[in-house]
Amino acid sequence: MRVSIDVTSVSADQYLFAPSPLAELGSALHLLVEPAHHQPQNGWVTAATAGIAPDLMDRIVVADYLWRTSRSDMLLPAEPRATLAAELDILDALDDETWVRNALMTSSCGVVPVRDDLDSPLVDDTARKVARDRAAARGPRALDFVDHILTRPAAARSWVRRLLEDCDTGFFADAWARVVARLAADARHKRDLLARHGLEAMLAAVSPALTLTASGDRIVVDKLQDRAASASGRGLTFLPSAFSHPHLLVVHTAGCRPVLNYPILAGLDEATVSVTGIQDRLHALDHPLRLRLIRSILRTPQTTAQLAETWMVSAPEVSRHLAVLKNAGIVTTRRQGRYVLYEVDIARSARLGTDLIEALLR
Repeated sequence: MRVSIDVTSVSADQYLFAPSPLAELGSALHLLVEPAHHQPQNGWVTAATAGIAPDLMDRIVVADYLWRTSRSDMLLPAEPRATLAAELDILDALDDETWVRNALMTSSCGVVPVRDDLDSPLVDDTARKVARDRAAARGPRALDFVDHILTRPAAARSWVRRLLEDCDTGFFADAWARVVARLAADARHKRDLLARHGLEAMLAAVSPALTLTASGDRIVVDKLQDRAASASGRGLTFLPSAFSHPHLLVVHTAGCRPVLNYPILAGLDEATVSVTGIQDRLHALDHPLRLRLIRSILRTPQTTAQLAETWMVSAPEVSRHLAVLKNAGIVTTRRQGRYVLYEVDIARSARLGTDLIEALLR
């Protein structure tokens, strides 16, 4: 499963790298309402929450449809600006239909597949039903918020802007001042990598979850989504984030410039395991004999013959199962004289749960 972005005929100058205060505020708001997803940032969440006025926190929760389960596309600008006010002005310039579609018919998280065939819920009855059904699935508060947007879009837009401005004053301006230089430096570094070493090298530096097809015409994002987008004729925007780990967000709405919001992992574990790699490890554990073999090897490294004798199965059968475990990275081998000993890669195996959760959240 993956998101595929067509980059045919996209020139180097059509790749944009820049920090976005609006995108970073969206990530910060997501952290505040979903702290369990982001253990490394818990210190920031605790400190920020302690300083946020109760009324402001209440409003953040009221509007969390825009940033809790999925990130509203309008919070991930394709043309970032230096200030939050400038980015909010761009949102204000949108007509009601576009603003509401970007707010409610989000593509930046694969919790519910986006419907490219739907127009704005303000003018498309099917889109309106989809938006309300999605909100209802999240509870009465979310449905009330979405209904407010659908019935009073002008008032809702003004209310959301005021909320974002109050968040900036209440806690985000200080956070942004601490991270903006690092984000800008990362954007410059990625731009230089593209210019000097090409697209493939730049993608590898952005995230191990990004690869370029052998033909060089598509960027593949390793996510549990099946989506396709096109940057041809539009270009592609990369937004670095200090707050978004482990999420790698992709705005892939049809007809729009794609956006990649990626975490910079200073101080965090930068190892990113592919979805396929995690599936291989899970598959390796779904056989009772392989679990028994792991149980034995955990206690002491053993040979194929020793394992066959312990579990009273043939050596060739043990070898087949050990090969599955080795290919999945669960066991490794080392030679001791004329014997090949199998042992468990405990550190990698212990990360399986964390890797799985991060891949699902990516």
